[in-house]
Amino acid sequence: MSLPPEKASELKQMIHQQLVKMDVHGRIREVLAETIRDELAPEHQQLSTEDLIKALRQRGIVDDVMKELKFVTDVNEKERTSAPKPSTHFVDREPPVLKKTNIDPTRRYLYLQVLGGKAFLEHLQEPEPLPGQICSTFTLCLHFRNQRFRSKPVPCACEPDFHDGFLLEVHKDSLGDGSKMVDATTMLSICDPVHIVLIKTDTFGETTLVASYFLEWRSVLAAENGITNIAVELLGVGTESKVSVGVLNIRLEMYPQLNKTLSPEVTNTQFALERQKTAEKERLFLVYAKQWWREYLQIRPTHNVRLVKIFAQDENGVNRPVCSYIRPLRAGRLLDTPRQAARFVSVLGYERAPVIGGGGGKQEQWCTLLAFLSRNKGDCEDHANLLCSLLLGFGLEAFVCAGTKAKGVPHTWVMTCGTDGTITFWESLTGHRYIHRPINPDDPPLVEQPKPLYPYRTIGCIFNHQKFFGNCQPSDAVEVCVFDLHDESKWKPMSGEAIKSVCSPGTTSSVPPFPPLCASTLDAAVASNEMEVQLRVLVSEHRKH
Repeated sequence: MSLPPEKASELKQMIHQQLVKMDVHGRIREVLAETIRDELAPEHQQLSTEDLIKALRQRGIVDDVMKELKFVTDVNEKERTSAPKPSTHFVDREPPVLKKTNIDPTRRYLYLQVLGGKAFLEHLQEPEPLPGQICSTFTLCLHFRNQRFRSKPVPCACEPDFHDGFLLEVHKDSLGDGSKMVDATTMLSICDPVHIVLIKTDTFGETTLVASYFLEWRSVLAAENGITNIAVELLGVGTESKVSVGVLNIRLEMYPQLNKTLSPEVTNTQFALERQKTAEKERLFLVYAKQWWREYLQIRPTHNVRLVKIFAQDENGVNRPVCSYIRPLRAGRLLDTPRQAARFVSVLGYERAPVIGGGGGKQEQWCTLLAFLSRNKGDCEDHANLLCSLLLGFGLEAFVCAGTKAKGVPHTWVMTCGTDGTITFWESLTGHRYIHRPINPDDPPLVEQPKPLYPYRTIGCIFNHQKFFGNCQPSDAVEVCVFDLHDESKWKPMSGEAIKSVCSPGTTSSVPPFPPLCASTLDAAVASNEMEVQLRVLVSEHRKH
């Protein structure tokens, strides 16, 4: 392990002070004299370094020094908070102080440390990166109760050198009882997991989603001293969702320390009850969905070829109701208008989920929002789900539409219903909007019909976080569809209560919480000026040639 010169000199000074304090030099002199006198014959009056070290070990002096030697300076709390010294990596008795953090002593925090990884076997042959050399990196993205964090990028390796700490506020409510310090029992009822996403960035800046994991942090409530160490096995995504990609060593700690910890039986019982409750809700929804589908097919047998999507697989291969991928998302002051939101979503990269093998098949992978935002690119479903969530956050009545484009290619886009009945289609990949004016097939031939400008051909269903409608009009061609959602002869609805039971936030469900949007770390004015300077140089060079 290499240390910067100032760290090395500081470390040497600390060791020297400790040796002087314990009078180790005097003790070494005594041992030296004693060893020469007792153990060496008069003709061999030369003593090697190995002999001396052996003698010091036998008398326990080396052990005494190591016990007394702490690589953290003994300063009182006031000094530590006013000028925290970055601790070295030698001792993990105290969390490394990376930078000042304002901790409210009346709040409860979870300190999550990632202390390295191991068994990332895909990178077993990865050579050690040379100083200054550009290499592929791993980055961890975390989300917990509306807080987002990102680790420092580390070089990809079989044992990646993650050393990051994240201070997660467990209870963020500030009114009424929310302002009180939460105890272990209250925290046990907070079932939000810590969502961890691992992203790989290659030497060209291309990002890949490596793993997505939901960490159950509440085991720390039953841990002695409020500290627990966990080895988290990360599994791959998509077609590799059953394959291990590596292990993260994670340490969890509560701040301030809990006065009273819970027993493991209590926490395990709570987890078992939650799993049972969730499984029962999901089972009941599945029974209902099957019944709904049977009724839908009874209306018209040809409905079985329509694109009616009730469940979709996430990046971990888990089947979840499509309504659970949408949630009203308020962008605050980051996005001013719905059109700006459409522009924002359209500039996120488009990439179909990778499929192994040929045949032109499409691998289904609807990403959770954190995975999509962290990777900065995704499929059309990811874009449509995010745009619909943002438009709902602006107060619009928005739905995701599942259907096809030209040549029967499956596609998703967004639709909004205006207060005057105007239907607008939003293409999430481009930000384009189209007004929908249905063609009436019963009109006489001479009546001029509107020409559709949108690229959509058929529509099977529409849905948002609370509603789901299956298209049961005689034709599923978009151009003749009438979007009167109150007419059950045209759109077959699902029960709002059934959807709410498995998709509403705050319930005991497997639906991951939505992360907030974060402001860009780029200074737009500076970046704009730099781009202008570079463009000027390129233009002038082009003119010379």
